[in-house]
Amino acid sequence: MKRSPRPTLKRNGTRLAALADKYDLYQRSVQSPENEVAFFDRVFRTYHKRPPLLLREDFCGTAAVCCEWAKSRRDRRAVGIDLDPKPLAWGEKHNLSQLSADERNRVELRKADARDVLAPRADVIAAQNFSFYFFKTREELARYFRAAYRNLGRQGVLVLDVLGGFECMKEDTEEVRGYRSFKYVWEQARFDPITHACRFHIHFRFPDGSEMKRAFTYDWRLWSMPEIRELLTAAGFRAADVYWEGADPRTGKGNDVYRRREHAESDPAWIAYLVAVK
Repeated sequence: MKRSPRPTLKRNGTRLAALADKYDLYQRSVQSPENEVAFFDRVFRTYHKRPPLLLREDFCGTAAVCCEWAKSRRDRRAVGIDLDPKPLAWGEKHNLSQLSADERNRVELRKADARDVLAPRADVIAAQNFSFYFFKTREELARYFRAAYRNLGRQGVLVLDVLGGFECMKEDTEEVRGYRSFKYVWEQARFDPITHACRFHIHFRFPDGSEMKRAFTYDWRLWSMPEIRELLTAAGFRAADVYWEGADPRTGKGNDVYRRREHAESDPAWIAYLVAVK
């Protein structure tokens, strides 16, 4: 068997994967806090004709969106909630520390189950990066949606991102995106067509041939759009509107512009926003 070339090592012999920070890589490859905040602001104004001021970021991880929210206006506050203390501590050290004193005072992080935190009532609740797919039964997801409804003010929106398409159901496939100093790898490891239980991994690969395998693993249920919308309506929301991504007419690829749609063409792999309105 032909041996692969020996990976280039750092001068001290340490491979790049061992030196990398998975939360930093995640933020650089997955998150876009500026775009998220702009979208939250736009859709809230669409329904309620005023600027939203209080954001609650459920399953907030490193709270990058909370920090961007606080930076976007001097009268905005954010509450980030997550059960895992590790990303919260990382966000405290690396994200909140970059804020001004005034901005920092307007961000609060809580280690808690988002379903159990009852105050304060927010203008916008965001559950991004498909975090609510963690709930695998209708009752679990319905309980979260009921809690979100209670935790919104009289005027409020719950913003979710949703994924689907038959390519999301393929096993043993990878999507690779290149960045300047690493590659992001999304692996679809398992899909059960009976239960819609699925397992995904994120890996990071580096120019020296090293790899941070399974930096993040997700055991989810792949919920369908109709199921989610029906549960939101049952929780009390008066609308559950889909914001579908447009396409660049030259390339046919997504253009990062999301508009409210009632119907869409079939797409093998899609991501959309779902905005539930109180």
